[in-house]
Amino acid sequence: MRRRRGAGNPTVMEFASLDDLRAGVRLLGPGPVCLVLCEDDAGIEGSLTHHLGIGFRAVILALPPGVGTGLGGLPEGAHVLRLAQRPADLAEVCVNEMIDILPPGTWLAYTYNAEFLFYPFAETRRIGEALAFCAEERRDAVLTFVVDLYPKGPLSESGGLTPEEAFLDESGYYALARRRDGHTLERQLDFYGGLRWRFEEFVPPARRRIDRIAIFRTKPALRLLPDHRLTDEEMNTYACPWHNSMTAAVASFRAAKALAANPLSRNRIARFDWPGSIPFEWRAQQLMDLGLMEPGQWF
Repeated sequence: MRRRRGAGNPTVMEFASLDDLRAGVRLLGPGPVCLVLCEDDAGIEGSLTHHLGIGFRAVILALPPGVGTGLGGLPEGAHVLRLAQRPADLAEVCVNEMIDILPPGTWLAYTYNAEFLFYPFAETRRIGEALAFCAEERRDAVLTFVVDLYPKGPLSESGGLTPEEAFLDESGYYALARRRDGHTLERQLDFYGGLRWRFEEFVPPARRRIDRIAIFRTKPALRLLPDHRLTDEEMNTYACPWHNSMTAAVASFRAAKALAANPLSRNRIARFDWPGSIPFEWRAQQLMDLGLMEPGQWF
């Protein structure tokens, strides 16, 4: 690992590998930690700025070979993790390594580049306050909905990423009972909607769900599964047994970028917007008003 000077002269860390990160994990502090999985270099600066701004003490940019930050310097709290190769499942490999590396009980969030985590009352409260409430409620994970963002207008002009003028679907979201081995799982649902629902012919069935356990506390033997669930079934639930729990949302350009880049979908989709599109206001309150996340018992 090596220390570098970031913007404003803070010290930031660059880890040459996951083993390097394991050796220097104490330098990250107590958390909460946000891992940004960089599939490409689009929207990295915006994701980094957003997650530092809501109060994560450390934001780690996981960079596969060939992907750079595009930034001249990193701000305080930002760190770089260089990956020796691009894993077939970037999230599963990196998040599970982070679970093993971080001290048990550390709050860990993960997003991809060009994604932005929101939680109830994010305009006035820091992420640490939200997670402290979850801990008081004896909740070790926060169910998160991936809300697709996309540009308005001809797809050929945008490439799928327009943070300055983003839109989302106002309606069209739904949930189905989650079943395993012929049994319905208690307090678990499979959620659908957004671009993955409207353009499902271009999305493999295993990638159509929009629910993700994007924030949770690390513990020994816990594993992230390929479909963004965790091996602890209670951590996959949307509420505790006695009342509703806080949920969160990830505003994401990831689906729009993928559909705009894939030749098959790019040549058959003229535009993403439709009569159900509304401008995204970059406010947590808008997501709560749309029912895409809720505060539970937190007021």
